[in-house]
Amino acid sequence: MSGPLTGFKVIELAGIGPGPMCAMLLADLGAEVIRIDRLEPADLGLDRGRQFNVLNRGRRSVAVDLKSPDGIETVLRLIDQADALIEGFRPGVTERLGLGPEVCFARNPKLVYGRMTGWGQEGPMAHAAGHDINYIALTGALSAIGTTGGPPVPPLNLVGDFGGGALYLAFGVCAGLLESQRSGEGQVVDAAMVDGAASLMSAIYGLYAAGSWNDERGANLLDTGAHFYGTYECSDGEWVSVGSIEKRFHDILLEKLGLTEDDIPDRMDRDRWVEHKKNLTALFLSKTRAEWCELMEGTDICFAPVLSLSEAPKHPHMAARGTFIEVEGVVQPAPAPRFSRTPGEVHHPVPEPGQHTQEVLLAWGWSVDEVSGLRANGAIA
Repeated sequence: MSGPLTGFKVIELAGIGPGPMCAMLLADLGAEVIRIDRLEPADLGLDRGRQFNVLNRGRRSVAVDLKSPDGIETVLRLIDQADALIEGFRPGVTERLGLGPEVCFARNPKLVYGRMTGWGQEGPMAHAAGHDINYIALTGALSAIGTTGGPPVPPLNLVGDFGGGALYLAFGVCAGLLESQRSGEGQVVDAAMVDGAASLMSAIYGLYAAGSWNDERGANLLDTGAHFYGTYECSDGEWVSVGSIEKRFHDILLEKLGLTEDDIPDRMDRDRWVEHKKNLTALFLSKTRAEWCELMEGTDICFAPVLSLSEAPKHPHMAARGTFIEVEGVVQPAPAPRFSRTPGEVHHPVPEPGQHTQEVLLAWGWSVDEVSGLRANGAIA
């Protein structure tokens, strides 16, 4: 194992979306993460092979019957030896299973207990179902994303599930581990996607309070309202991105477009942004994406081609940095961030549910007879 989290043990109660991504991040950075799968994992209706569930990479899987007292005791024995646990059930579910914080803390006082929900552990909507789109809708984030006159546009599930959820849970668990090393006491980390998504919006709320941002989509500095911050179609139907916010970058943009400051005398004049966007739209349609890349890529315009999922891993910059890797024939993002002395890596391919049940239990202290007994009574796979 390698990575800055080497030596830490984490138990993951299997779920979907942000919980598995948080576990992947911790595993990529060296934590030993044991995924607790059900004997019969939920069928999500996704027709794909094991290796394509990229968020499940990097850890070993133990399959347990969570309705069996022996199954629950098996999970608790693993938790006894763990530094952290992460779960993504609705509030109260782990308590009903017998795996709630009080039970776990009584056995392992130093445990960092990470909880991942959409709405949070309390509040009027805490027990309602929801998905990324709903959580970011409630925070104001979804309302702010889109073009003039158009509907709010969901930014995939990056802001709620993965940004406001998985990343904040990973951050919270790591912070909890640091604190636990000092105090000798564990605690609950309540990572709610509504909280994380709202936190990601901090700068925008600051601009809104200052009167520098309004509620109209596509009319602000960073939401395609400005002519110098957005995407433009090229003559071959491909797209490029421009982010020339600062004047010195904007000056280079004008130069490469064959314009002068007389054409756009005040780049921050919002009343003329629509006019300037119309002019730039026509200019960018005069060349192919490749031609614009040759002219602009690598300059201080703040420019990049808009690449597809098939194109991005092959771009020279992505290739040079090794930003994408291939695991079992599946191209996927490499572990991030990078560490100079203790680099992370993908330590295990995506497991089949329960693939490592016996291996893990024996390594964590069970006897062969105990494992055989658990298997015989159906408590484990």
